[in-house]
Order: sequence, then C-alpha cells, then structure tokens
Amino acid sequence: MRRVATGLLVAMAGLFLVARFNAGGHPAWGYVQAFAEAAMVGGLADWFAVTALFRHPLGLPIPHTAIVPRNKDRIGDTLAVFLKDNFLIPRVVAQRMRGIDIAGAAGRWLTEGNATAAGGRMRYGAARLAANILESLDQERLGGMVRGALSGQLRRLDVAPLLGQALEAAIADGRHGPLMDGTIRRAARILESNQHLIRAMVHERAGAVLRWTGLDETLANKIIDGLEKLVHAMADDPDHPLRAKAEEGLAQLAHDLQHDPATQAKVARFKDEMLDNPALGNWWQGVWETMRAGLLRMARDPDAMMAGRLGEALRQLGTTLQSDPVLAATINRFARRAVVGAASDYGDAIVRLVSDTVRGWDAATITGRLENAVGRDLQYIRINGTLVGGIVGLAIHAIDGWL
Repeated sequence: MRRVATGLLVAMAGLFLVARFNAGGHPAWGYVQAFAEAAMVGGLADWFAVTALFRHPLGLPIPHTAIVPRNKDRIGDTLAVFLKDNFLIPRVVAQRMRGIDIAGAAGRWLTEGNATAAGGRMRYGAARLAANILESLDQERLGGMVRGALSGQLRRLDVAPLLGQALEAAIADGRHGPLMDGTIRRAARILESNQHLIRAMVHERAGAVLRWTGLDETLANKIIDGLEKLVHAMADDPDHPLRAKAEEGLAQLAHDLQHDPATQAKVARFKDEMLDNPALGNWWQGVWETMRAGLLRMARDPDAMMAGRLGEALRQLGTTLQSDPVLAATINRFARRAVVGAASDYGDAIVRLVSDTVRGWDAATITGRLENAVGRDLQYIRINGTLVGGIVGLAIHAIDGWL
C-alpha cells in the first residue's frame, strides 16, 4: 500500500509535467494541471502527516514529528489504563462471563471436539505441551517435592479418628464379616502349615516321662485337633462366641480410635515411624516414577488415551456437562467467579504488565508494530489525500475560470 500511495503521487507529478508542457495547446490542460498540482500538494501533506506519526520526515528533526517513538511510554500507560477502566472492571467481566457457557463448550469439546480437525490439533498440542513440561522438569527435585507434599499432608492428618469412623461404619453395615472370615481362613492355613512348631513346643516343655512314654506326641495331636476344630467352628458358625468377642473387640477399637487419646497417640507414633522409614520414601519415589511414566505415555499417544477407559470417562463427562443443567450452572458460576476474582485481584498486575512491556520496547519495535497494525489504513489516507486534493484543486480552478 505504501508503494501504491507513492506511485500515485509520482503519477500526479508526471501528469503535472505533461499538463504543464501542453498548457497552451488546449484549455482542458489547465484543468488537468490544476488537478495534478493540487493532488501533489494533498499527497505530500498526507505523506508528511503519516510519516510524522512514526519517524522524522526525510530524517529532519522537525518539531512534533516522530510522535509514536517520543511518546511510547505515555502510550503504554494510556493503553494500560484503558484496559483497566474498560475491560478489567469486575462488573464488566461478570456481565461478559454471564453470556459464556463454559460448561457447554467443554462438554461439546469432550464429546465431539476430538472428531474435528481443530479438536485434534488442540489435543495433540496439549499432549505435546504436557510431555515437554514433564520431560523438562528436574525429576529428582520434582519427585522430592511430591514426596514432601504427600508426607506433609499425611503428617498433618489425624489418622486415628478416620480409621475409627471407617471401622465403625463397616461394623454397622456388616461389611466386617468378610474380613473376619478371611482372617479365620488365614489362621487355619497358618495352623496347618506350622503344626511342626506346636509339636516341637509340646515336646520341649513336656517332662521326661511324657517324652519317654510318647504321650507328648498324643498331647500335641490333641492340641492341634482342638485348635483346628475351634477354627472350623468359628468359620462355619457366624454366631460363634469367639466371633462375638472379636466383634466386641473391633467395636471397642473403633471407639478408642475416635475417643481415646492414648490409642490415638499410638496410631500417630506408628504413622510417624512409617513416614520416617527410608523404605517408605523409596516406595514414594517408585510411585512417582510410575505415575510420571504413565503420564508421559498418555501424553505421547493421546489417541490411545482417548480410546481407553479414560477417554470413555471424559466423553461421559462431556455428555453430563451438556445434559445436566444444575452441574453446568455450577461450573459456569465457578468459572465466572474465578475470572471475576482474577480480574479483581490481578487487574493492577495486568495493567503494570502492559505498561512495563511497552516501556521495555525500543522505539523501533513499537514503531514497527503499530505501523504494521494500522499502516495499511494510513496509506489509504495518503491515497485519499491525493485524490481529494486533486478534486479540490480542479474545483477551485473551475470556479476561478467561471468567475
């Protein structure tokens, strides 16, 4: 557009020379000359005005030229204030956010976006970004941060009351029955596999007479048979007295976990000992590495991720977001409050960011960016100035001729 405007100005100069050379040939050449002369004046004036916005015309330090470079700091401050006063007001942000259906857009993207080209590009872009972030982070430090965060949360957590409440709820709902059955079956297997220990214990503690007569073996068999019958009876009879005693013990344990300071202190000490154990730290590290490897696999192959259970869960979530108005309203309200809160809390920081960024640009950078943004329209001003000037000059010459 700059070449077009300059070319038009050169064309007017050429037309002026042609008209000036043929001025005596025909009266019409006078009108052509007047048109071309005024067009040159208008084009040159608008060239000067447009150029003066961004630089000194012809490099001459004419006053009130190079307006943008000289006032870039003021432009940045004015732009920042304009953004704050017209866009970052919480009331304006809230009013704008009321017309945006965040939940619906997220639901449509989760259910349909992956089938579109834009949705696929967004998914692959997000996956690459996530993979690059995970790979660029210091894994040793990040793993330590994860372990420290988990350990800190567990140390602050009062575990005993939670365990007590869970155990009490399980007993009330009868969910402890399978646990007791499993414990009894386990006891039966332990007894069966360790009969030799019972026989050895009886043999060592029996007197010489019993060992000489072989009664120690008979006594050991009786003890083993009695224990086996007791375990099988407990397994077969849900109302066995020992099971009732065990249930009473579990109920008392649930109560102590919630209300007995001594029991709670024991659980807290056990928890701290577990957390201080280096083996647990190694286990945390293994869990983190497994999680990181899984995240990297999903990020590198988003198609496989979306085709699996996670993808199905995300699609179901998208369907729910579109079909459940209560959930959608809740999410939209949360998003609106979050954006309004961000505008209220960080509006000044955003304004300072804009202002400081513009201040940090050098004069050539801001000149180039503004000229690229509005330069095409400014060249149209030069073209219009050339044509309008020519028309005005033609009109003045015609009026002068008539008078």
